[in-house]
Amino acid sequence: MSKNINAAVYERHGNPPDVLRVESQPWPAPAPDEVVVKMRAAPINPADLNQIEGKYPVRPELPAIPGFEGAGVVVEIGADVKSVTNGALVIVPHNIGTWRDAIAVKADELVIIPAGIEPVDAAMLKINPMTAWRLLHDYVDLKKGDWLIQNAANSAAGRAVIQIARELSYKTVNVVRREELIDELRSEGGDVVLVDGENLRNQAKNATGGASIRLALNSVGGDSALRLANCLAPASTMVTFGAMSLQPLKIPNGLLIFKDLRFRGIWINKWYDNATKEQRMETFRSLFDMAKRGLLKAKVEKAYPLAEARAAVARAAQGKRSGKIIFEFRD
Repeated sequence: MSKNINAAVYERHGNPPDVLRVESQPWPAPAPDEVVVKMRAAPINPADLNQIEGKYPVRPELPAIPGFEGAGVVVEIGADVKSVTNGALVIVPHNIGTWRDAIAVKADELVIIPAGIEPVDAAMLKINPMTAWRLLHDYVDLKKGDWLIQNAANSAAGRAVIQIARELSYKTVNVVRREELIDELRSEGGDVVLVDGENLRNQAKNATGGASIRLALNSVGGDSALRLANCLAPASTMVTFGAMSLQPLKIPNGLLIFKDLRFRGIWINKWYDNATKEQRMETFRSLFDMAKRGLLKAKVEKAYPLAEARAAVARAAQGKRSGKIIFEFRD
């Protein structure tokens, strides 16, 4: 085994392709309660780019290794570890920096992946599918056949919402900005797919047969969020979990007074930190079950080696991608 690893590092906040570099570091040595995980895959999420830019609520000490999400294989075990075996595929914690070849991590912070799930899929279960699962369970008591609406429906989280909602027999109105996404998202299980615009409310009403929509999922903000709010039935809830437009939510007083709408938010890392181990594993078990059946797949546009980290983050920051940008780690 190589006695050195490569790691992506930034020493100052700024534009990710400008401040990120790849450096050689010593192979990690596990403490008695730790294992060494050899990384297999790690995605580039918007939060990763925000953290490098210095726009994320959690700022690690610099220099720092980015990466909130990833999966790998246990290759070394500390003297006191009994809970995990060599060769296990695991999801690593979100606060340690996954963009590196190998990492020493406390064994009790790992999530062990059952057989039948590919490392690439495992690496992307913890943020977007888990966000989608909580969005569909924690805010509105939906019944089979109930409708919800979401913007940025072609994002990784949006696709996970479509896949999970379909499994739970909820119906989705999926709002996108590009016409060419309509057929694609419908083929993936989106019940209704609409291009965002001033007429969204009427289009949603017509497409759902005037059904009551009680849950809106907002990851854009600005005018798009207001158009979603206008599609909601009285006493409904909008949950915000992203801000792609970088524009604030502007809600007219009338929507609060006359429609009594509720506005909530979720930050999945905070939910994870506050949840009990059993609450986390209950969610993971559901996600694992779907992943094993091939029902929960993140779309990948391109996999980069870590050596090409600058090119990878530059591509991840661009719009109109056909899927996630990820790092894949080879032996």
